[in-house]
Amino acid sequence: MPPEKPIAYATPIRRLEYLMGVHYVEVPEAVVLQLGGKLNVRLLCTVNGACTFQCGLVALGQGSGYISLNAARMKQAKVRHGDTVTVALTKDNSAYGVEMPPELTELLEQDEEGNRRFHLLPPGKQRYIIQHVGGVKSSQLRIDRAILLIENLKRLPHGKEPFREILGKKS
Repeated sequence: MPPEKPIAYATPIRRLEYLMGVHYVEVPEAVVLQLGGKLNVRLLCTVNGACTFQCGLVALGQGSGYISLNAARMKQAKVRHGDTVTVALTKDNSAYGVEMPPELTELLEQDEEGNRRFHLLPPGKQRYIIQHVGGVKSSQLRIDRAILLIENLKRLPHGKEPFREILGKKS
């Protein structure tokens, strides 16, 4: 289990060309081991003390992992490809590993069956729904998305909830 005290280290910002040039910071094997030796841990990552975000580790190979950095995070941290940055990692103690939109929280409180089905999903699918609902600025659009996704989820057989069908698209 990750320690409460941040694990800090320096690493350059690199690019994964095979993933369309995604920028990332490496998490060396020694740090992965300090985090419990697992890559399925949810973390708070702080870059140069300027940008903190929720994330998970992705396997990079030979025991190391990586955390992707999108353009907005790089801009916030005032960094670019090739810069060496200080990374601080701490355990993410939030319930889902991402921020829950209040509109989805309210819907799940009101819809007992939707709440039950949502909580039967694996954590990755829960995060997918949360991120899709929270991915728009308008509160009304978040409400509309929450209702659509939870209604679609309730129509699908338990254990057979592909992302496309949760979105309302046919396979």
